[in-house]
Amino acid sequence: MMAKRDYYEILGVVKGCSADELKKAYRKVAMQFHPDRNPGNKEAEEKFKEAAEAYEILSDQDRRAQYDRYGHAGVSGNGRPGGFGGGAGMSMDDIFSQFGDIFGDDLFGSFFGGARGGRPGGGRARGVRGSNLRIKIKLTYEEIASGVNKTIKVKKYVPCATCAGSGAKDKSSVQTCATCGGQGQVRKVTNTFLGQMQTVSTCPTCNGEGSTITNKCTTCKGEGRAFGEETVSIDIPAGVQEGMQLSLSGKGNAGERGGAPGDLIILVEEEPHPTLHRDGLNVAYDLYITFPDAVFGTSVEVPTIDGKAKIKIPVGTQSGKIFRLRGKGFPAVNAYERGDQLVHVNVWTPQNVSAEEKAMLEKMATSTNFQPKPEKSEKSFFDKVREMFS
Repeated sequence: MMAKRDYYEILGVVKGCSADELKKAYRKVAMQFHPDRNPGNKEAEEKFKEAAEAYEILSDQDRRAQYDRYGHAGVSGNGRPGGFGGGAGMSMDDIFSQFGDIFGDDLFGSFFGGARGGRPGGGRARGVRGSNLRIKIKLTYEEIASGVNKTIKVKKYVPCATCAGSGAKDKSSVQTCATCGGQGQVRKVTNTFLGQMQTVSTCPTCNGEGSTITNKCTTCKGEGRAFGEETVSIDIPAGVQEGMQLSLSGKGNAGERGGAPGDLIILVEEEPHPTLHRDGLNVAYDLYITFPDAVFGTSVEVPTIDGKAKIKIPVGTQSGKIFRLRGKGFPAVNAYERGDQLVHVNVWTPQNVSAEEKAMLEKMATSTNFQPKPEKSEKSFFDKVREMFS
């Protein structure tokens, strides 16, 4: 499978470009590979869809931020063949429905004789696009570390089962718009000093749909949708973090009267772990050992995000010692990098002792061997913290 091209490269813009610069760049690329200018050219059609996918992601602030941070993996998933966002998996109708206004009806009406007005099929825009939905998904550390597929039930607007989303009582209740003759657009010829100029605009009677409904569906009252529930499967990539957003294209609310559906925005939340703490890609764990174990050394098992690991505590281990378990942290979303697990050793000090224990401790306190003698090679607390987060 060919690697996906960089979205900024596709549109010919730099990473920090403004929304207006992005829109102008998309319009330029889209017009270059527009189906009307390249009839029967499959390569141009694919580039047209590729540009739509790039603009769909980059024009959304949340998804653009995730793409800037994680690349394609940050906005990828199983919503459509194109992944989260999925412009490459859109039909031509979907693209024109969402972004047709960018091309401009007047421009295409003037240069192409009003054949399409920038949209296939006579320029009709089916219904009204559905709104986006936002949901939260809680993930455990284990699920985040390995990635997970979640199947959830989403309450939302779905196409009306009675009228199949048309909003009409029956087929005979849908009539061709008398104003535009089913084209969804009206044309106007203006005389100028350069000659006649033809412009195209959306039909005011049918709002560009090309048809009107005489008898509405009794179930959905003409909306073409009803409130219901859909089971959605979501592939969560490994390494996601708290606050990260993913998007499933076309899984939001159904549009009115056959309009394109909105997107489903998934907000990631992390379930607290009983013993581990996350810091970016690294995992921290506080290990408590007894004074004798610190003196004589021992072997202990510590929890990790993918099971347990055995570590050796050397003889004479000092409280505050940090052990690093390489590769036992979280994976990066869009790279082969993986964090570490940092084990912070704490020598447990009993708060209550018996008379016999107190006598032993007092005897040890007078021994010169138990007096603090830090070595010069021993790292300070600040050095350890600096090393831990480097």
